[in-house]
Amino acid sequence: MVGLIDAGDVRRDVGDSLHARIRADVEVKIRSGTWPPGFRIPFEHELMRRYGCARMTVSKALSGLAADGLIERRRRAGSFVARPQIRSAVLEVHDIRAQIAERGMTYALEILSRRQRSATKADRERLELRAPAGVLAIGCRHLANGRPFVIEDRLINLAVVPEAAAIDFAHEPPGTWLIGHVGWTEAEHRISALAADPNQAARLEIGTGDPCLVIRRRTWRDRLSITAATLVYPASNYEMIARFGRR
Repeated sequence: MVGLIDAGDVRRDVGDSLHARIRADVEVKIRSGTWPPGFRIPFEHELMRRYGCARMTVSKALSGLAADGLIERRRRAGSFVARPQIRSAVLEVHDIRAQIAERGMTYALEILSRRQRSATKADRERLELRAPAGVLAIGCRHLANGRPFVIEDRLINLAVVPEAAAIDFAHEPPGTWLIGHVGWTEAEHRISALAADPNQAARLEIGTGDPCLVIRRRTWRDRLSITAATLVYPASNYEMIARFGRR
């Protein structure tokens, strides 16, 4: 006996495949950087006309993208490419380059400053150094798909990690290099918020006064200070997570 295919089932199959195509087309533009964070994607009626489909098909595609965190849907304003958000456990030391890559985005690094010097009073306080020491001060900007993701201000204690003086960090981020080459036994995170000053705003390409998340990280090896880093993220780029049990 030959089975009959309901016309409604055919329409649903066509709609499902078209919604998947719309979703895939938009995702490619986002992940490739063609549509950067904050970019307003075409309105629903524009996509309906472009693909020759019903509003429900377009809405299903956009809803899936929003559920994956790739776009933000704003009532009456439209849909916008979301800034890539990294979710991080509070008690772990993470590699920024690896985190961005895990999001399917292209990583890039810009070294903004690099200076080897004798530790200043501020350097000694930040690294908790009791004796004079040489330090390497590095400022850099991490980018995801060509857009600023986080700016970093780092000090490395050359008394503990003298080999860092010979590394230019042009191709490997300081944090990545330290994780791979220097063992640490203790770490500390201090988490706070701030309103971006003009310099931070310019480097992150956000507005002056926009909210930012600040992570101040220090690591030690056998009570000897290795590094102190200050990471400033636009508030929409990062989420800290702590999961714990009741004792």
